[in-house]
Amino acid sequence: MSTTMTSRVHVVAGGFPPGALGGHDIDYARFKLLELLVEQGLRATVGNDFTDIGRWLPGTQLMITYLAGPYLDDEQNQVVLQWLDEGGHWLALHGSSGGKAARVADSNRRRMVKSSHHDTLGGFFLSHPPIRKMRVDVVDTSHPLTKGLPESFEVIDEPYMIEIQHPADTQLLLTAELGPDDSAPGTGFVYDEDTALLPDGKTRVLGYTRKVGKGGVTYIALGHCHSPANQNRPATSERPAVLRNTWESDAYMQLLRNAIEWGVG
Repeated sequence: MSTTMTSRVHVVAGGFPPGALGGHDIDYARFKLLELLVEQGLRATVGNDFTDIGRWLPGTQLMITYLAGPYLDDEQNQVVLQWLDEGGHWLALHGSSGGKAARVADSNRRRMVKSSHHDTLGGFFLSHPPIRKMRVDVVDTSHPLTKGLPESFEVIDEPYMIEIQHPADTQLLLTAELGPDDSAPGTGFVYDEDTALLPDGKTRVLGYTRKVGKGGVTYIALGHCHSPANQNRPATSERPAVLRNTWESDAYMQLLRNAIEWGVG
């Protein structure tokens, strides 16, 4: 159902370096997000990264991010943290849990670098095995953020490994029994310990929400999409030339609608 709100939402969708796409179809994700906002009668401003974020958050109830590289530096993080404390809501999708990737000495591989961005977000991306079909389990279908969702649904996506930063005050929304990292040797990002795997040895968190001051953060790891324009590798049966499966899922779109409603209240 469309709303009659005139609230403003700030969408940050972009890759790194500026203008790059980071292996994702950023334009498609941005389009789908703006389409959802139009559907709900919401005004939007748009950025490619967090430059001048302090100019756009005042008067904004919700910030939505879909990123492949950009992240909050310490100064920008303080701006966002204050905004959250005062009642703002941040809906972070997919690569929003990433950020700076530092080269590992004597190697062509990289390691993700944890920062204040991840402390505020509440999640930190370690790596991900190859794209696969997965069953996503909804932890609590009675929660406002998961209303209307089935108990589980299937998508073809990247199985993100997310280390939860504040487990005591984080409410889980989505999980998946993905098991240990089965990436081929020498692939993916380097990490010392798989701190994203829950104690049962098979479950990973793919969605959560947490309160921050008078506001809050909701993170959803799902949402990978790509097309030939942003891929530098040949298509295979496991990795098709165009992938938008999650965005074409009724459950995912319902989840995003719920999250937008949560954000603008």
